[in-house]
Amino acid sequence: MLFAQRPLWVRLCVWERVYIRTNVVLDDHLIAKAFKHSKAKTKKELIHEALQEMIFARERLDLRGLRGKIIFIDNYDHKKMRRGEKVA
Repeated sequence: MLFAQRPLWVRLCVWERVYIRTNVVLDDHLIAKAFKHSKAKTKKELIHEALQEMIFARERLDLRGLRGKIIFIDNYDHKKMRRGEKVA
């Protein structure tokens, strides 16, 4: 089956971002407090910012799983590397 023959919703999912409208009940006090710590102008911007920060924080936590798995070179000298010298 050619791509053009596929249903429209399949073509939309492949080529375009699909945005989903959602109704959510939010705590007004929490929203007001969040606006004080944000440069967002609308609730939509505020929620997008909050989601991005949550994802960033969770991904950063995943890096903790690398602890003890990275082997460092004993004579590693970052200053020599910056100068372009060979580190043995």
